[in-house]
Amino acid sequence: MEYQAADSRYASMEYRRCGQSGLLLPAISIGLWHNFGEAADLGNCKHLVQGCFDRGITHFDLANNYGPPPGSAEEVFGSILRNSLGRYRDELVISTKAGYFMWEGPYGEWGSRKHLIASADQSLKRMGLEYVDIFYHHRSDPSTPLEETAQALTSIVRAGKALYVGISNYGMEETLSMLAFLQAEKVPCLVHQMRFSLLATEQAALLDVLSQQGVGAIAYSPLAQGLLTGKYLHGIPEGSRAAGGSVFLTPVSVTEQVNKRVARLAEIAQARGQSLTHMALAWVLSRKGMSSVIVGASNLSQIDDNLMALQNLVFSDQEEAEILQVISDF
Repeated sequence: MEYQAADSRYASMEYRRCGQSGLLLPAISIGLWHNFGEAADLGNCKHLVQGCFDRGITHFDLANNYGPPPGSAEEVFGSILRNSLGRYRDELVISTKAGYFMWEGPYGEWGSRKHLIASADQSLKRMGLEYVDIFYHHRSDPSTPLEETAQALTSIVRAGKALYVGISNYGMEETLSMLAFLQAEKVPCLVHQMRFSLLATEQAALLDVLSQQGVGAIAYSPLAQGLLTGKYLHGIPEGSRAAGGSVFLTPVSVTEQVNKRVARLAEIAQARGQSLTHMALAWVLSRKGMSSVIVGASNLSQIDDNLMALQNLVFSDQEEAEILQVISDF
């Protein structure tokens, strides 16, 4: 049976303006990474993507190296577009990135014009698209002049391969320089994608600057790779990410200090009438200038649970003070 999107898909999602642009993003976006690799069950991936769209999640975030192996997440998503979701292309915001290692040789990573334009072409081919909505430089390159990277991003937009450009994992100095270069090219930076959560607030100052500059912000890993679900408070469960050899969350990461902080945050969440997961997402979304958070999921029940965070995004002054105290104490 041909997929027919739910008529109610826009009924309950909150959409937020991305910086000073005309683009609205859903408060919760979906990242297609580890669960969309070559070994993933295509039927489950299709069910998840369709279900997300039925719930008003219009933004699907990828990168050239997502998988594993690199490129396979884009291929899986491309297959879903061809077989069901493609008819709704104009209702979707599809983003991808380049900058981390993707192929062998001196042009397979970083920020050169050679790498970025080749990567954009490869990504479009894998997904079967004429353009992506947002094309990101995935990380700043200490060896390539930022002006060259900015000119490459500009070329990608002017060639019709992307509607907007963004940056990710940039520090303060590199961000300000890139914003100036892109503005000079008259292709302003739409959005900065950053790691941001109750356990990772290092970019708080940058978030303020982006807001002042009219650039949107979007957070990845808002649940700190699962630490802010509370699942690790009593040890590392079998089959969990930390137990499964994840590069980004290892048993060493689950320290006593981290668990003390998480336990205190869980107490604040309980007093608010929220789960820790819901409060963690709500707190990130309550930051000024935050357009969306990117969550990962392997099934729709996880998505439905995450969406419950949108029911309470308001923090009292006392709650805000308590949370900031926990953050500063550790």
